[in-house]
Amino acid sequence: MASLESSSKNLPVHLGLILDGNRRWAKERGLAPFKGHKAGYTNLKEVVQVAFRRGVKYVSAYVFSVENWGRSKEEVDYLMKLLLWVAKSEVNEYNKQNIKVVFIGEQQRLSAEIKKQMRLAEQKTADNDGGTLVICLNYSGKYEIASALKNIVGSGVETEDITPELIEENLYQPDVPALDLIIRTSGEQRISNFMLWRAAYSELYFTDTYWPDFNEAELDKALTDYSTRQRRFGKDSTKAK
Repeated sequence: MASLESSSKNLPVHLGLILDGNRRWAKERGLAPFKGHKAGYTNLKEVVQVAFRRGVKYVSAYVFSVENWGRSKEEVDYLMKLLLWVAKSEVNEYNKQNIKVVFIGEQQRLSAEIKKQMRLAEQKTADNDGGTLVICLNYSGKYEIASALKNIVGSGVETEDITPELIEENLYQPDVPALDLIIRTSGEQRISNFMLWRAAYSELYFTDTYWPDFNEAELDKALTDYSTRQRRFGKDSTKAK
């Protein structure tokens, strides 16, 4: 749907992606789970590029949750190697495309090498302004809010002075705005601890398509659906024009 690129349609500033269905995609093809994860990452690169071309400013991808450590050691080891490769090598391609890359999540349990490459990737792409890719790695929405509160309490702020605005200032990467649209693939209809604070007024879009098959046409369907919605943020819809 090429018209989305140049149209004045209402598009999300911040798009969240819950990349679900990689393993089922691989299983249905008789492939090992890691093949699904690799296909999922390849697709993520393409979807991110399309989203930025359409006019989206931020794309947050839920690539590994705190709960994912409970998967098999073989699968977790593969995912860590894949994410290290992304932070170390793939960042060069994002840099060429003028894409800024940032990571959010807990640092515990990540290897020293992954943390080092994450920092280097952020430094290398810090001045890019063609769109911001937020990689949610070892991420938990509950942990993010708890971390923000710990920072606030640790700084000596009185409890009566804690406000929603102050909490937002202490989230991971506080410059990243609230989510406008969350897309979840593979037929599941829940947000699974994804950006709980920023998702407060997000629109939700669910599709049965497995993530590796969620292509440009599927993204345009989601963006078109979003453009038709009336976002009220709790206000009286009868007052809308």
